[in-house]
Amino acid sequence: MGRFDKQTVLVTGGTGGQGASHVRAYHQEGANVVIAAPSSGPGEEFATELGERALFVRLDVTDEDRWAAAVTETERRFGPIAVLVNNAGVQNPAAPIEAVERRVWDRVLDVNLTGTFLGIKTVTPSLRRNGGGVIVNIASTMAHGGTALYAPYVASKWALRGLTRTAALELGRDGIRVNAIHPGVISTPLITEPIAAAPPIAEFYSPEPYAIPRLGTPADITALVLHLTSADASFVTGAEFVADGGLLLGPALAPDATAA
Repeated sequence: MGRFDKQTVLVTGGTGGQGASHVRAYHQEGANVVIAAPSSGPGEEFATELGERALFVRLDVTDEDRWAAAVTETERRFGPIAVLVNNAGVQNPAAPIEAVERRVWDRVLDVNLTGTFLGIKTVTPSLRRNGGGVIVNIASTMAHGGTALYAPYVASKWALRGLTRTAALELGRDGIRVNAIHPGVISTPLITEPIAAAPPIAEFYSPEPYAIPRLGTPADITALVLHLTSADASFVTGAEFVADGGLLLGPALAPDATAA
């Protein structure tokens, strides 16, 4: 038996690098999975591949009506939601604050922050109907400092920290836990592909100086998502978990530096 047998899990950004990894893992653990994404083609194909315990819902996370429709469709198919993974996110092209266009600022905040807010707001009644549940918000190590040229993204992820803690306080007595994960540099298209013709982040980032000298993988984050939403983490809420290979710690000692 899997850890999530007969539970219903909704993952936003469910066709992306990390999102698809989360969806597959929940499905393997026995869950009914809801793949929420803005484009129907890849989502429908993914759901068909996984089979009858998978459902695709077309969702623009910035649209409250689409959120309501997604919850209705999910409950019609599988019943109340047990787990919400607010994974959808976008990055801004690298630019100093004075060069950031207002439309770029608005788009990043709308998806990364307002989209998560709307997810919590809309899914909470379903979690209550389930008798409780878990919400995981995917933030970023950029929420622990300033990062030049990425003001919209940094601001959105810093705000998720406060949203996560507030939701945990409001929903704890309903049996709903809320936590955040802060990934470091994970090998997904968000990192490895250009944004608006700008070079990809992976082109100018090297993990070599850090304690774990490699890029993270979606599986690294998925393992933490599954743990936090399982019964093994039943005493954990309002918490933040960094998975970054030691990036926030700074450069590690060279391998031979402590040798006698």
